[in-house]
Amino acid sequence: MFLKSLHLRQFRNYRDQVVNFVAPKTILVGDNAQGKSNLLEAVELLATLQSHRTSRDRDLVQDGSAESRITATLEHAMGTVDLAMTLRSSGRRSVAVNGQTLRRQLDFLGTLSAVEFSSLDLELVRGGPGYRRAWIDTLLVQLEPVYAHILQQYGLVLRQRNALLKQRHSKSVPAIGAPHRQTNAPDPMQLAAWDAQLAALGTRVIRRRARAINRIASLAEFWHREISNSSETLVVQYLPNVPLEQDDPAQIQQAFLSKIQQRAIAEQMQGTTLVGPHRDEIGFTINQTPARQYGSQGQQRTLVLALKLAELKLIEAVIGEPPLLLLDDVLAELDPKRQRKLLETIQDRFQTLITTTHLDSFDAQWLRSSHVLQVQEGRVEG
Repeated sequence: MFLKSLHLRQFRNYRDQVVNFVAPKTILVGDNAQGKSNLLEAVELLATLQSHRTSRDRDLVQDGSAESRITATLEHAMGTVDLAMTLRSSGRRSVAVNGQTLRRQLDFLGTLSAVEFSSLDLELVRGGPGYRRAWIDTLLVQLEPVYAHILQQYGLVLRQRNALLKQRHSKSVPAIGAPHRQTNAPDPMQLAAWDAQLAALGTRVIRRRARAINRIASLAEFWHREISNSSETLVVQYLPNVPLEQDDPAQIQQAFLSKIQQRAIAEQMQGTTLVGPHRDEIGFTINQTPARQYGSQGQQRTLVLALKLAELKLIEAVIGEPPLLLLDDVLAELDPKRQRKLLETIQDRFQTLITTTHLDSFDAQWLRSSHVLQVQEGRVEG
Protein backbone atom coordinates (compact mmCIF):
# COMPACT_ATOMS: atom_id res chain seq x y z
CA MET A 1 0.00 0.00 0.00
CA PHE A 2 1.08 3.58 -0.61
CA LEU A 3 -0.24 6.72 1.08
CA LYS A 4 -0.61 9.23 -1.76
CA SER A 5 -1.94 12.25 0.14
CA LEU A 6 -2.95 13.45 3.58
CA HIS A 7 -5.19 16.46 4.28
CA LEU A 8 -5.35 17.87 7.83
CA ARG A 9 -7.88 20.50 8.89
CA GLN A 10 -7.95 21.97 12.40
CA PHE A 11 -5.87 18.99 13.54
CA ARG A 12 -3.40 19.83 16.34
CA ASN A 13 -1.43 22.80 14.98
CA TYR A 14 -2.46 22.26 11.33
CA ARG A 15 -5.15 24.67 10.15
CA ASP A 16 -5.48 23.42 6.56
CA GLN A 17 -2.60 21.40 5.13
CA VAL A 18 -2.34 18.98 2.22
CA VAL A 19 0.73 16.75 1.97
CA ASN A 20 1.41 14.74 -1.19
CA PHE A 21 3.78 11.79 -0.97
CA VAL A 22 5.83 11.08 -4.08
CA ALA A 23 8.73 8.89 -2.90
CA PRO A 24 9.15 5.64 -0.97
CA LYS A 25 10.69 7.63 1.87
CA THR A 26 9.61 11.06 3.07
CA ILE A 27 11.76 12.95 5.59
CA LEU A 28 9.97 15.68 7.57
CA VAL A 29 12.56 18.17 8.86
CA GLY A 30 11.93 20.91 11.42
CA ASP A 31 12.58 22.15 14.92
CA ASN A 32 10.77 20.62 17.87
CA ALA A 33 7.07 21.47 18.38
CA GLN A 34 6.50 22.43 14.73
CA GLY A 35 4.08 19.61 13.88
CA LYS A 36 6.22 16.76 12.55
CA SER A 37 4.95 14.19 15.06
CA ASN A 38 1.38 15.48 14.65
CA LEU A 39 1.45 14.45 11.00
CA LEU A 40 2.56 10.92 11.88
CA GLU A 41 -0.07 10.84 14.63
CA ALA A 42 -2.77 11.50 12.02
CA VAL A 43 -1.59 8.48 10.01
CA GLU A 44 -1.53 6.38 13.17
CA LEU A 45 -5.16 7.34 13.88
CA LEU A 46 -6.21 6.21 10.40
CA ALA A 47 -4.46 2.88 10.95
CA THR A 48 -5.49 2.04 14.52
CA LEU A 49 -8.20 4.58 15.56
CA GLN A 50 -5.86 5.44 18.43
CA SER A 51 -3.05 7.83 19.28
CA HIS A 52 -0.18 6.73 21.50
CA ARG A 53 0.09 10.37 22.68
CA THR A 54 -3.42 10.99 24.01
CA SER A 55 -6.70 9.19 24.69
CA ARG A 56 -8.85 12.33 24.38
CA ASP A 57 -10.13 13.55 21.02
CA ARG A 58 -10.36 17.13 22.27
CA ASP A 59 -6.55 17.17 22.49
CA LEU A 60 -6.45 16.53 18.73
CA VAL A 61 -8.82 19.36 17.79
CA GLN A 62 -7.18 22.75 17.21
CA ASP A 63 -7.90 25.35 19.89
CA GLY A 64 -10.96 27.39 19.04
CA SER A 65 -12.43 24.72 16.73
CA ALA A 66 -15.27 22.31 17.41
CA GLU A 67 -13.89 19.57 15.19
CA SER A 68 -10.93 18.47 13.11
CA ARG A 69 -10.81 16.34 9.99
CA ILE A 70 -8.23 13.95 8.57
CA THR A 71 -8.62 12.73 4.99
CA ALA A 72 -6.25 10.55 3.00
CA THR A 73 -5.93 8.82 -0.34
CA LEU A 74 -4.43 5.35 -0.15
CA GLU A 75 -3.32 3.21 -3.06
CA HIS A 76 -3.94 -0.50 -2.54
CA ALA A 77 -3.14 -3.44 -4.77
CA MET A 78 -6.87 -3.56 -5.56
CA GLY A 79 -7.25 0.16 -6.26
CA THR A 80 -7.47 3.58 -4.63
CA VAL A 81 -9.28 4.17 -1.31
CA ASP A 82 -10.32 7.49 0.23
CA LEU A 83 -10.34 7.60 4.04
CA ALA A 84 -11.85 10.27 6.29
CA MET A 85 -12.01 10.77 10.05
CA THR A 86 -13.80 13.60 11.86
CA LEU A 87 -12.77 14.26 15.46
CA ARG A 88 -14.88 16.45 17.74
CA SER A 89 -14.13 18.23 21.00
CA SER A 90 -17.29 16.59 22.35
CA GLY A 91 -15.62 13.22 21.85
CA ARG A 92 -18.06 11.93 19.21
CA ARG A 93 -16.12 10.97 16.09
CA SER A 94 -17.08 9.57 12.70
CA VAL A 95 -15.22 7.70 9.95
CA ALA A 96 -15.86 7.14 6.26
CA VAL A 97 -14.44 5.03 3.43
CA ASN A 98 -14.86 6.26 -0.15
CA GLY A 99 -17.33 8.86 1.05
CA GLN A 100 -19.54 6.32 2.85
CA THR A 101 -19.90 6.97 6.60
CA LEU A 102 -19.49 3.75 8.56
CA ARG A 103 -21.97 2.86 11.27
CA ARG A 104 -19.28 1.15 13.35
CA GLN A 105 -15.84 2.69 13.77
CA LEU A 106 -14.33 -0.79 14.08
CA ASP A 107 -15.22 -1.46 10.43
CA PHE A 108 -12.69 1.24 9.52
CA LEU A 109 -9.82 -0.88 10.81
CA GLY A 110 -7.75 -2.91 8.39
CA THR A 111 -7.86 -0.41 5.52
CA LEU A 112 -4.52 1.23 6.32
CA SER A 113 -1.75 -0.58 8.21
CA ALA A 114 1.23 1.12 9.83
CA VAL A 115 4.10 0.40 12.21
CA GLU A 116 5.34 3.30 14.33
CA PHE A 117 8.77 3.55 15.96
CA SER A 118 9.28 6.50 18.29
CA SER A 119 11.55 7.33 21.22
CA LEU A 120 8.65 6.34 23.49
CA ASP A 121 9.05 2.76 22.30
CA LEU A 122 12.10 2.34 24.52
CA GLU A 123 9.49 2.03 27.28
CA LEU A 124 8.69 -1.36 25.76
CA VAL A 125 11.94 -2.50 27.36
CA ARG A 126 12.31 -0.37 30.46
CA GLY A 127 8.69 0.56 31.25
CA GLY A 128 5.95 -1.31 33.06
CA PRO A 129 3.88 -4.21 31.71
CA GLY A 130 1.16 -1.83 30.45
CA TYR A 131 3.46 -0.61 27.66
CA ARG A 132 4.04 -4.15 26.44
CA ARG A 133 0.34 -5.06 26.60
CA ALA A 134 -0.52 -1.92 24.60
CA TRP A 135 2.14 -2.85 22.03
CA ILE A 136 0.80 -6.36 21.36
CA ASP A 137 -2.80 -5.12 21.40
CA THR A 138 -2.06 -2.43 18.79
CA LEU A 139 -0.38 -5.02 16.60
CA LEU A 140 -3.28 -7.45 17.00
CA VAL A 141 -5.85 -4.84 16.00
CA GLN A 142 -4.08 -4.54 12.65
CA LEU A 143 -3.67 -8.28 12.19
CA GLU A 144 -7.25 -9.07 13.21
CA PRO A 145 -9.53 -6.00 13.41
CA VAL A 146 -12.24 -7.94 15.31
CA TYR A 147 -9.79 -8.03 18.23
CA ALA A 148 -10.55 -4.36 18.88
CA HIS A 149 -14.17 -5.31 19.62
CA ILE A 150 -13.13 -8.22 21.86
CA LEU A 151 -10.75 -5.98 23.82
CA GLN A 152 -13.43 -3.28 24.11
CA GLN A 153 -15.95 -5.79 25.49
CA TYR A 154 -13.40 -7.21 27.93
CA GLY A 155 -12.63 -3.72 29.22
CA LEU A 156 -16.32 -3.01 29.72
CA VAL A 157 -16.88 -6.21 31.75
CA LEU A 158 -13.71 -5.55 33.74
CA ARG A 159 -14.91 -2.06 34.69
CA GLN A 160 -18.32 -3.38 35.75
CA ARG A 161 -16.77 -6.14 37.85
CA ASN A 162 -14.35 -3.68 39.46
CA ALA A 163 -17.24 -1.35 40.27
CA LEU A 164 -19.02 -4.18 42.08
CA LEU A 165 -15.89 -5.12 44.04
CA LYS A 166 -15.15 -1.46 44.83
CA GLN A 167 -18.70 -0.82 46.01
CA ARG A 168 -18.60 -3.72 48.42
CA HIS A 169 -15.05 -2.91 49.44
CA SER A 170 -15.91 0.70 50.37
CA LYS A 171 -18.89 -0.45 52.43
CA SER A 172 -16.66 -2.81 54.39
CA VAL A 173 -14.09 -0.20 55.47
CA PRO A 174 -14.88 0.86 59.07
CA ALA A 175 -14.67 4.47 60.20
CA ILE A 176 -11.72 5.54 62.33
CA GLY A 177 -12.29 4.30 65.86
CA ALA A 178 -15.23 2.11 64.89
CA PRO A 179 -15.12 -1.60 65.71
CA HIS A 180 -13.83 -3.84 62.93
CA ARG A 181 -16.52 -5.59 60.91
CA GLN A 182 -16.15 -8.58 58.67
CA THR A 183 -15.63 -7.64 55.01
CA ASN A 184 -18.88 -7.53 53.03
CA ALA A 185 -18.55 -10.01 50.18
CA PRO A 186 -20.19 -9.04 46.87
CA ASP A 187 -23.48 -10.75 46.03
CA PRO A 188 -22.38 -14.27 44.92
CA MET A 189 -24.91 -14.52 42.06
CA GLN A 190 -24.06 -11.10 40.68
CA LEU A 191 -20.32 -11.69 40.95
CA ALA A 192 -20.57 -15.13 39.35
CA ALA A 193 -22.28 -13.60 36.32
CA TRP A 194 -19.43 -11.12 35.85
CA ASP A 195 -16.87 -13.90 36.48
CA ALA A 196 -18.30 -15.96 33.63
CA GLN A 197 -18.26 -13.04 31.19
CA LEU A 198 -14.75 -11.98 32.23
CA ALA A 199 -13.41 -15.51 31.77
CA ALA A 200 -15.11 -15.98 28.39
CA LEU A 201 -13.87 -12.68 26.94
CA GLY A 202 -10.51 -12.90 28.70
CA THR A 203 -9.92 -16.31 27.14
CA ARG A 204 -10.43 -14.82 23.68
CA VAL A 205 -7.86 -12.09 24.48
CA ILE A 206 -5.36 -14.57 25.90
CA ARG A 207 -5.53 -16.96 22.95
CA ARG A 208 -5.02 -14.19 20.41
CA ARG A 209 -2.13 -12.65 22.34
CA ALA A 210 -0.48 -16.05 22.66
CA ARG A 211 -0.72 -16.73 18.92
CA ALA A 212 0.53 -13.26 17.97
CA ILE A 213 3.48 -13.36 20.35
CA ASN A 214 4.39 -16.84 19.17
CA ARG A 215 4.49 -15.59 15.57
CA ILE A 216 6.35 -12.35 16.21
CA ALA A 217 8.85 -13.90 18.66
CA SER A 218 10.68 -15.95 16.01
CA LEU A 219 10.82 -12.95 13.65
CA ALA A 220 12.13 -10.62 16.36
CA GLU A 221 14.70 -13.17 17.47
CA PHE A 222 15.91 -13.50 13.85
CA TRP A 223 16.27 -9.74 13.36
CA HIS A 224 18.00 -9.32 16.70
CA ARG A 225 20.62 -11.88 15.69
CA GLU A 226 21.08 -10.08 12.37
CA ILE A 227 21.55 -6.65 13.93
CA SER A 228 23.85 -7.89 16.72
CA ASN A 229 25.92 -10.06 14.33
CA SER A 230 24.79 -13.14 16.29
CA SER A 231 26.51 -11.88 19.44
CA GLU A 232 23.22 -11.67 21.37
CA THR A 233 20.23 -13.98 21.63
CA LEU A 234 16.79 -12.46 22.19
CA VAL A 235 13.91 -14.47 23.62
CA VAL A 236 10.36 -13.08 23.58
CA GLN A 237 7.89 -14.81 25.90
CA TYR A 238 4.21 -14.43 26.68
CA LEU A 239 3.72 -14.55 30.45
CA PRO A 240 -0.06 -14.68 30.90
CA ASN A 241 -1.68 -13.95 34.23
CA VAL A 242 -3.90 -17.01 33.74
CA PRO A 243 -2.08 -20.36 33.27
CA LEU A 244 -1.91 -21.32 29.60
CA GLU A 245 -0.86 -24.90 29.00
CA GLN A 246 -2.44 -25.38 25.58
CA ASP A 247 -4.62 -23.50 23.12
CA ASP A 248 -7.88 -24.99 24.39
CA PRO A 249 -10.57 -22.36 25.13
CA ALA A 250 -12.47 -24.58 27.59
CA GLN A 251 -9.31 -25.37 29.54
CA ILE A 252 -8.18 -21.73 29.62
CA GLN A 253 -11.62 -20.59 30.76
CA GLN A 254 -11.64 -23.17 33.57
CA ALA A 255 -8.13 -22.11 34.66
CA PHE A 256 -9.36 -18.49 34.62
CA LEU A 257 -12.34 -19.26 36.90
CA SER A 258 -10.20 -21.39 39.23
CA LYS A 259 -7.71 -18.57 39.69
CA ILE A 260 -10.55 -16.11 40.38
CA GLN A 261 -11.69 -18.41 43.20
CA GLN A 262 -8.15 -18.58 44.57
CA ARG A 263 -7.85 -14.77 44.62
CA ALA A 264 -11.40 -14.06 45.83
CA ILE A 265 -10.44 -12.85 49.32
CA ALA A 266 -7.59 -10.67 48.01
CA GLU A 267 -9.92 -9.13 45.41
CA GLN A 268 -12.53 -8.31 48.04
CA MET A 269 -9.91 -6.79 50.31
CA GLN A 270 -8.39 -4.68 47.52
CA GLY A 271 -11.62 -3.91 45.70
CA THR A 272 -10.26 -4.74 42.26
CA THR A 273 -9.93 -7.61 39.77
CA LEU A 274 -6.59 -9.38 40.16
CA VAL A 275 -7.04 -12.08 37.52
CA GLY A 276 -7.08 -11.68 33.75
CA PRO A 277 -5.15 -10.50 30.69
CA HIS A 278 -5.16 -6.92 31.97
CA ARG A 279 -2.36 -8.21 34.22
CA ASP A 280 -0.39 -10.10 31.55
CA GLU A 281 3.33 -9.58 31.04
CA ILE A 282 5.59 -10.06 28.02
CA GLY A 283 9.16 -11.00 28.78
CA PHE A 284 12.23 -9.93 26.82
CA THR A 285 15.54 -11.58 27.68
CA ILE A 286 18.93 -11.06 26.01
CA ASN A 287 21.50 -13.78 26.59
CA GLN A 288 19.25 -15.14 29.37
CA THR A 289 19.23 -11.77 31.18
CA PRO A 290 16.06 -9.65 31.52
CA ALA A 291 16.36 -6.85 28.95
CA ARG A 292 15.42 -4.18 31.50
CA GLN A 293 18.63 -5.01 33.34
CA TYR A 294 20.73 -5.52 30.23
CA GLY A 295 23.32 -3.09 29.04
CA SER A 296 23.11 0.21 27.25
CA GLN A 297 20.45 2.20 25.46
CA GLY A 298 22.05 1.01 22.23
CA GLN A 299 21.26 -2.59 23.11
CA GLN A 300 17.73 -1.63 24.11
CA ARG A 301 17.31 0.15 20.76
CA THR A 302 18.50 -3.01 19.02
CA LEU A 303 15.74 -4.95 20.74
CA VAL A 304 13.04 -2.42 19.84
CA LEU A 305 14.29 -2.16 16.25
CA ALA A 306 14.12 -5.95 15.99
CA LEU A 307 10.52 -5.86 17.25
CA LYS A 308 9.57 -3.18 14.71
CA LEU A 309 11.15 -5.06 11.81
CA ALA A 310 9.28 -8.15 12.99
CA GLU A 311 6.01 -6.18 13.04
CA LEU A 312 6.58 -5.03 9.45
CA LYS A 313 7.19 -8.56 8.22
CA LEU A 314 4.31 -10.10 10.20
CA ILE A 315 1.74 -7.54 9.07
CA GLU A 316 2.88 -7.92 5.47
CA ALA A 317 2.58 -11.72 5.70
CA VAL A 318 -0.92 -11.59 7.23
CA ILE A 319 -2.57 -8.85 5.16
CA GLY A 320 -0.65 -9.50 1.94
CA GLU A 321 0.61 -5.93 1.52
CA PRO A 322 3.53 -4.02 3.10
CA PRO A 323 2.41 -1.59 5.82
CA LEU A 324 3.65 1.97 6.23
CA LEU A 325 6.59 2.60 8.55
CA LEU A 326 6.48 5.73 10.74
CA LEU A 327 9.83 6.72 12.27
CA ASP A 328 9.31 9.52 14.78
CA ASP A 329 12.66 11.16 15.58
CA VAL A 330 14.52 7.89 16.13
CA LEU A 331 16.58 7.26 13.01
CA ALA A 332 19.25 9.79 13.91
CA GLU A 333 19.64 8.01 17.26
CA LEU A 334 20.58 4.75 15.57
CA ASP A 335 24.23 4.17 14.85
CA PRO A 336 25.31 3.64 11.20
CA LYS A 337 25.17 -0.16 11.53
CA ARG A 338 21.56 -0.14 12.75
CA GLN A 339 20.63 2.47 10.13
CA ARG A 340 22.04 0.26 7.38
CA LYS A 341 20.19 -2.80 8.65
CA LEU A 342 16.92 -0.86 8.69
CA LEU A 343 17.57 0.52 5.19
CA GLU A 344 18.44 -2.93 3.85
CA THR A 345 15.24 -4.36 5.30
CA ILE A 346 12.75 -1.75 4.13
CA GLN A 347 14.50 -0.71 0.87
CA ASP A 348 11.68 0.74 -1.27
CA ARG A 349 9.25 -1.99 -0.24
CA PHE A 350 7.81 -0.18 2.79
CA GLN A 351 6.68 3.42 2.41
CA THR A 352 8.42 5.29 5.24
CA LEU A 353 7.67 8.64 6.87
CA ILE A 354 10.52 9.96 8.99
CA THR A 355 10.71 12.98 11.31
CA THR A 356 13.95 14.65 12.34
CA THR A 357 15.34 17.99 13.51
CA HIS A 358 18.34 17.78 11.16
CA LEU A 359 19.75 15.73 8.29
CA ASP A 360 23.39 15.66 9.43
CA SER A 361 23.46 12.13 10.81
CA PHE A 362 21.49 10.50 8.00
CA ASP A 363 23.20 7.93 5.85
CA ALA A 364 23.73 9.21 2.30
CA GLN A 365 21.67 6.30 0.97
CA TRP A 366 18.67 7.49 2.96
CA LEU A 367 18.91 10.99 1.54
CA ARG A 368 19.27 9.78 -2.07
CA SER A 369 16.08 7.74 -1.86
CA SER A 370 14.01 10.27 0.10
CA HIS A 371 11.81 13.30 -0.52
CA VAL A 372 12.62 15.99 2.05
CA LEU A 373 9.86 18.28 3.36
CA GLN A 374 10.28 21.24 5.72
CA VAL A 375 7.83 21.59 8.62
CA GLN A 376 7.41 24.93 10.39
CA GLU A 377 4.55 26.08 12.62
CA GLY A 378 2.00 23.70 11.15
CA ARG A 379 3.00 24.24 7.52
CA VAL A 380 4.67 21.70 5.25
CA GLU A 381 6.73 22.79 2.28
CA GLY A 382 9.09 21.10 -0.10
